[in-house]
Amino acid sequence: MKEIRSRLNGHETGSFHDRFKIMFVIVTVALSLIALRLWYLQVIKADELRQKSENNSIRVRKIKPLRGLIMDANRNVLVDNQSSFDILYLPDRTRDIQDIKNNLSNLYAEESMAFSGETFNPGKVRLFLPVRLERNISRQKLAIVETHSLDLPGVTVDVVPVRKYIGGEALAHLIGYTGEVGPEEIEKDGMQAYAVGDIIGKSGIEKYLDSDLRGKNGEEQFEVNVLGRPVRVLGRVSPESGSNVVLTMDAVLQKTAWDALDGKAGAVAAIDPRDGSVLALVSSPSFDPTLFNSGISLNDWQRLSRDPRHPMENRAVSGQYPPGSTYKMIVAAAALQEGLITPETAFHCGGSFEMGNRTFRCWQKHGHGQVSLHRAIVESCDVYFYNVGKMLGVDKLAQYARAFGFGQPTGITLPREKSGLIPTREWKLARFKQPWQMGETISIAIGQGFNLVTPLQLVSAYGALANGGTLWRPRIIKQIESADGHLLKAFAPEKRASLPIDPHHIEILRSALWGVVNEPGGTGRALQRREADVAGKTGTSQVVGLPYEEKMRKMKSMASRYRDHALFVCFAPVEAPEIAVAVIVEHAGHGGSAAAPIARKIVDAYFEGKKSRDRTPPLVISDRSASFRTP
Repeated sequence: MKEIRSRLNGHETGSFHDRFKIMFVIVTVALSLIALRLWYLQVIKADELRQKSENNSIRVRKIKPLRGLIMDANRNVLVDNQSSFDILYLPDRTRDIQDIKNNLSNLYAEESMAFSGETFNPGKVRLFLPVRLERNISRQKLAIVETHSLDLPGVTVDVVPVRKYIGGEALAHLIGYTGEVGPEEIEKDGMQAYAVGDIIGKSGIEKYLDSDLRGKNGEEQFEVNVLGRPVRVLGRVSPESGSNVVLTMDAVLQKTAWDALDGKAGAVAAIDPRDGSVLALVSSPSFDPTLFNSGISLNDWQRLSRDPRHPMENRAVSGQYPPGSTYKMIVAAAALQEGLITPETAFHCGGSFEMGNRTFRCWQKHGHGQVSLHRAIVESCDVYFYNVGKMLGVDKLAQYARAFGFGQPTGITLPREKSGLIPTREWKLARFKQPWQMGETISIAIGQGFNLVTPLQLVSAYGALANGGTLWRPRIIKQIESADGHLLKAFAPEKRASLPIDPHHIEILRSALWGVVNEPGGTGRALQRREADVAGKTGTSQVVGLPYEEKMRKMKSMASRYRDHALFVCFAPVEAPEIAVAVIVEHAGHGGSAAAPIARKIVDAYFEGKKSRDRTPPLVISDRSASFRTP
C-alpha cells in the first residue's frame, strides 16, 4: 500500500508541475499580447487616439444671428425677435437616441412630444454632432428638462431667436414668414450659401430680402463632461445681426383695412399716387405666421392648404378678378384719345343693348335715358359703354389696358405676383382655337368676360389717373439699414410709364370720378366726406353669367360662392391726391354698398392720422397679436 500511495503522490506532483508550466505559458503569452497592444495603441496609434479623445470632449455649435427688424414708414416695429428654447442631443456610442426619447416622453407625462424629423433618420445623425430634438418648447417643458438634467445625459437646452410677428394675420401676406432650409432647397441654384437647418424667408418681405435680413452665423467651441454638459468655452465667433428694413406702408392703415374687411374674403391695396409707395396691402382670410417658427405641424398645414377660402394666397397681388365697371375708365380714356367720342357724345339707355340675336342688360333695369360720358360714369351706365366698346374693338381696348398696366406684373418686390389677363383676338385663337366674337367685346367693355386684374394693378392704374398720367412701380421697401441704424440702401420711386392720354382727357375723367362720389345718382355716394374730396368708381364683377331676370330671381337663394364680387377704387383729395385705394370683397354684391364703406374707413384713417402725426408720439406696437396699440 505504501508503495502504491508513493507512486500516486509522485504522479500528482508531476501533473501539478505540468499544469503550472502550461498556465505560465498562457499567462505570459496573454501579458505579452496586452503589452504589445498597449505599445501599439500608445505609440503607433497615439496621435489618432489623442484626436479622437479630443473630439469626444470638444463640441462645436452654430450660433444663429438675430434677423433684422422690419418696420413701417413711421418706424413702428412690425417684426422683432424673441428667445426660443430648443432641445439638443449630443449622440455618442454609449447612448441610444431611442432611450433618450423614451426618457423625455416619460418625464413630460401629459405633455406631447414634437420630435424633429431629422432626429430619427440614421443618415442625418452623426456621433458627437448636436441633433435638434424639439424646437421652441414651452416653459413647462423647459422646466422639466432642466430639473431632470442628470437623468438626460447628452441633452442640453439651446437658446435661439425666432421671429415675433407683431402684426399677426393682418400683415402675414405682406411680411411673410421664415422656416428652415431643407436638403432639397440646398440643391437649388443660388442656395450654396445656406446649410440645412439655417433659417430663411419663405414668403413675402422675409423671402424677398432674406439675404439682407438673415445676418451671418456665429460659432462656439466648448468642452463637455461625461454627461454631455458644457463645462468650458474654448472659442467663439460672434454672429452678425441682419440688416433692418423700413417699409413704405403704414401700420395704422394696414390694421384699419384688416379690421374693415372683418373676416370677409377679399383684398385691399392702397398707394401714394405721387410716387407709388404702398401704404397698405391686405389679403383676407389670412394665417398666423408664427405657426412656421418651429416647423408647421402636419395638421396645421393640411388645415391651411385644404381651406377652400385659400388663406395662404396673397389676393392683393395674386388674386385675379374681372374688374367690372372699374374698367369703364380705361374704355372711356381710349375712346376719348382715339377721337371716337367727346364729353358731349350721348347714347340712349333703355335698360338693354341689342347685338344680333343677343340682348345685353344694363344694371339699371329701366335704363338711364339719354346719357353723356359724365353721367354714364357717374351712374355707371352699361349701355353707354356697350356702344363705346363696340366702336373701339377688342384689340384697341387691349392696347390701352396695357398702357394702364393691366395684363402684366406691376413689378412690386413681392413673390408670386400674377399678371392678370387682357384678351385679344390673337390670344383667344391661340387659347381656344376659336375666332373672337363681337359679343365678347361688348362684355369686356364693362369689365366682364375674359378680363382679369389684380387689386394692386387696379389701384396703380387709378393712381395714374389721380396724378395726371404717371404710372409708378409700386414701392413697398423704403430703405435698408444696418443693425446700428446706418443707412445701407434707399429705394427711390421708379416710373414705369406715362399714360398715352391727353391731360385734358384725364381731367375729364377725374371730374366724372368725383361725381361718382359727390353728385346725386352717383354709385359711390357712401364714400362722400367733407374733410377731403374723394373721387372713385364702383364695380361689380360677375362670378357666373346669368340672364338678368334669372339672376335677380335667384339672388337670395344663390350659393354665396356664385354671387358677384364687389369692387371700389378711389383717390383723395381730388385736387392733389395723396392716397389711392382699391377694395375687392368676394361674393359681396354691389361695390357701392359692400366695398365703398371699407374704402371710406381707410381714407378716414389716413387723413385722421395725417392730422395727429405731428402732435402725438409714434405708434407703439407691443405684442404679437393682430392688435396695433397706441400709447
